[in-house]
Amino acid sequence: LKLGATVFYLKREEEGFLCKVAYPNELFEYDNMPNILSSVAGNIFGMKEIKNLRLEDIHFPIEIINSYKGPKFGIDGIRRLLKVYDRPLLGTIVKPKIGLNSYDHAQVCYDAWVGGCDVVKDDENLSSQKFNDFKTRLRETLKMKEKAERKTGEKKIYMINITAETNEMIKRAELAKKAGNEYVMVDVLTVGFSALQTLRNANEKLNLVIHAHRAMHAALTKNLKHGISMKVLVKIYRLIGVDQLHIGTGVGKMFETLEEVKENVKACTEEMHGIKKVFPVCSGGLHPGHIPFLMKNIGNEIIQMGGGIHGHPLGTVEGAKAARQAIDATIKNIPLEKYAEHHIQL
Repeated sequence: LKLGATVFYLKREEEGFLCKVAYPNELFEYDNMPNILSSVAGNIFGMKEIKNLRLEDIHFPIEIINSYKGPKFGIDGIRRLLKVYDRPLLGTIVKPKIGLNSYDHAQVCYDAWVGGCDVVKDDENLSSQKFNDFKTRLRETLKMKEKAERKTGEKKIYMINITAETNEMIKRAELAKKAGNEYVMVDVLTVGFSALQTLRNANEKLNLVIHAHRAMHAALTKNLKHGISMKVLVKIYRLIGVDQLHIGTGVGKMFETLEEVKENVKACTEEMHGIKKVFPVCSGGLHPGHIPFLMKNIGNEIIQMGGGIHGHPLGTVEGAKAARQAIDATIKNIPLEKYAEHHIQL
């Protein structure tokens, strides 16, 4: 049995070499993502002979792909849940990201929903602090979610952050399910690959949509000479089984170029031996004026705006209305400036 890796491509480029390596399947425990990454992205990064090394892409064989569950819902399942098929989903993040009590937090969510947001999410560093504990926030925000659904006649989504130590994270997912919520959010890098696999396994029974926040990714992805590209992480998280994933914006405050973002979208949605597609999420420094660019260049993804909605001069409700109006105008191929003449929020 030959277990050695094979370098099958080596080409000198402007600032180094592009190298492609094939590994025998037998080297890996197929359904053990930490094992796979310890092999292909492990100690090699720490060798003193290597100044810089970046894992640009990864291709999994079908035997490994078939060992993972993939997304529970994926794009099609999420659109069926919301009954929204022909436009981007509009989301916001509660701002300020921390500091609000549970009741004020729930009110911000309500204002965003009645203004036109489909989705409201916790920010990545809100967990269960004393000023806004998990159970109270879940209870009060779901009350407002139901109220907003009655008022608007639209399905609304609350992505509550369950990020925590693995056992506690599973407990919080169970609490969300018991309370009647359909979604959870998790900071996928900071909880780790093992914890995420554990959550996905538990989700076979919980049947929740998993929204993946990528906090800390830039420690791996931002240096173009050293680290791991975002599209590699996208493929890994898609295999493990998140349903939605932040992929950059190509505009706004995030560092990725439009081309990099398109590569991330491709990794979310390309054919992968029957694995469901992950819903790409654009989030980071966005406002209604960015919507035509996003819809033209990226498509009908999930568009999230924090300050771009809450920072509206007339408040969160009007800011959410402005964002929905920007989507409507873009679908109708009407310039935002012209549409705004008869839509004062925009």
